[in-house]
Amino acid sequence: MKHIFSILLLFFAAPLFAQINLPSFFSDNMVLQRNAEVNFWGWGNRGGQVLIIPSWSKDTVKVKATGYARFDAKLKTPEAGGPYEITVVSGRNRKVLKNILIGEVWLCSGQSNMQWSSYNKLQEMIDELPNVNNPNIRLLQVSNIATTAPQENIYDSWQECTSQTANGFSAIGYFIAKQLSKDLNVPIGIINSSWGGTPAEFWTPAKYIENDPELLKNAKVHKPAAGKPHEYATLWNAMVHPLAGYNIAGAFWYQGESNVGTYSGYNKLFSTMIKSWREAWKSDFPFYYVQIAPYDYKSPANEQKGALLREQQAQTLDVPKTAMAVITDLVPDVKNIHPTRKKEVAERLSNIALAEVYNKKAIDYKSPVYKSYKVDGNKIIIDFNYLEGKLQVKGKDITDLYIADDSKNFVPANYKIDKNKLIVFSKEIKKPVAVRFGFTDVAMPNLFNDRGLPVSPFRTDNW
Repeated sequence: MKHIFSILLLFFAAPLFAQINLPSFFSDNMVLQRNAEVNFWGWGNRGGQVLIIPSWSKDTVKVKATGYARFDAKLKTPEAGGPYEITVVSGRNRKVLKNILIGEVWLCSGQSNMQWSSYNKLQEMIDELPNVNNPNIRLLQVSNIATTAPQENIYDSWQECTSQTANGFSAIGYFIAKQLSKDLNVPIGIINSSWGGTPAEFWTPAKYIENDPELLKNAKVHKPAAGKPHEYATLWNAMVHPLAGYNIAGAFWYQGESNVGTYSGYNKLFSTMIKSWREAWKSDFPFYYVQIAPYDYKSPANEQKGALLREQQAQTLDVPKTAMAVITDLVPDVKNIHPTRKKEVAERLSNIALAEVYNKKAIDYKSPVYKSYKVDGNKIIIDFNYLEGKLQVKGKDITDLYIADDSKNFVPANYKIDKNKLIVFSKEIKKPVAVRFGFTDVAMPNLFNDRGLPVSPFRTDNW
């Protein structure tokens, strides 16, 4: 009887001991977005009151958990600073998050070129690691897990940036954090959620794929392979969906190599993916991405799939608040799908963010992208977006520049540069109709803006 009474006592007393569970990324060492009303959520005793006490504020935030035990709150964050604490109280239970910084938070995602790290013998990171020790940078590495249904949590928490925690972390993510921390002089939080060899369909919510016949058809092209999932939406479900709502300044993306086989649908897919992420966050955050590098995809001569995928990426610039880093000049070996110069890729992405998000004055901080052309006699005049200064050639002549008449037979072209315009012609072509520049899988052309950023490959035709 005494034993039964004890069990009953515990049963009836249980509601007094309210639970507190937080997503793993609400942890010690985290960074919260500055000057914002950040979302903060978790699970407490169903129907019970939850008190949230941030140490930077005199106010206590009071919310009630729903019948499903979830609570949602908004915390007003100050200007950059810290370290701070957040105390969460539910009934007699108390949880304290420590060593929190307020600053700028960015999400990095994509496939292996975003994931590449010291673990992949990337020399830039190996050389950097002995000097890495910056408590104003915090890293959140999301584990590679795929699920067929959206998840509410991940298995990872924030870490201070040290030689140990940066070892294995995205090189691009780390170098972005380093530059932003230096130039902004505020704490930086970088979330790395990337997985090598994965197409963009895996990072897109299922409903957007299933409601579009073209996207669904292309998604079904991807076959099972060792070491990675093969179903659309599975990485969105496990590696992005749990984070949706965690306030971020924006996203950096490096992916596309795994979609060259279905290049024709990539602009639609990528634009849809960006839209879906913004809808999940309820935020029109900036989205900056890398155009895939030159690589020998063994494409047929008449269907250069890498070039066609790059063209699709350039078309995605029609999506508001996007920008693209071009890296045709950062490739030591076109037979290696993983270019090793990640630090310069990070610099180009960072410079875009510094100019467009943080209002750092800069001219021509993005690569020129083809805008339009007009035929003038035996010449074609090319105009570019994102180009205020002059074009420049590194070398004797522009490489990978071709012109054609209506025979569709392209021949090497001559050119003149008139400040920010490219004038293309050939004595062999009397009535030109089209120009192509760098439009092959492996082209590494030598036309740049006067800040040394390469012009994005393009074609004026749709042949």
